[in-house]
Order: sequence, then C-alpha cells, then structure tokens
Amino acid sequence: MIRFVVRLLGLWLLAVALVMLVVDGTKTIAAAQWMATPLGQLWFDFAPESLNTAQAAIQRHVAPVLWDPVIQTVLTWPAWAVAGPLGFLLMWLGERRRARRRLHPA
Repeated sequence: MIRFVVRLLGLWLLAVALVMLVVDGTKTIAAAQWMATPLGQLWFDFAPESLNTAQAAIQRHVAPVLWDPVIQTVLTWPAWAVAGPLGFLLMWLGERRRARRRLHPA
C-alpha cells in the first residue's frame, strides 16, 4: 500500500513537471527569451498562507539555517526542475524489488 502511494505521488509530481515544462516553454516562445516559473512563485500563487507557515515552522522547529540558504535556493529553481527529479526518485523508491537472479547456478 505504501509503495502504491509513493508511486502515485511520484507520478503526480512527474505530471506537474511536464505541465510546468510546457507552460515555461510556451512562455519562452511567446517572449522570445528564457522564461521559467520558480517553484516559490508557483507555491505562492496557489497557497501563500502555507508558504508562510512552512517558513515559520522550519525556522522555529527545525533549524533557521535550513530555510535561508537551502530552501530559499530551491524555491528559486524552475518548478519542473524540482518536481521532475523528485517524481523520478519517488517512482524508483516505490518500484517492486525483484529477486536477483544468479548468473551462475551453484
């Protein structure tokens, strides 16, 4: 059941990455220059309260140093560049482990 949820979340993130890649590609073609939607801007557009809550929670309960250099840097990256690799990672983690075959029978 957990593998199913992990794979479903990975598939959803891959779909988000594909949609954002198409949106950014369309913006780039229309503007005739490189345009990318940062992850932080996308998050702020959909749920600004949760972004502020996440910042406050991480700075208070985890480590203030984690928010400023690390998470802020990731939030400036294009959304597809974050969601795509994370989706592939979750798909890989949710995949069934197959028994290894021996090349030479003992």
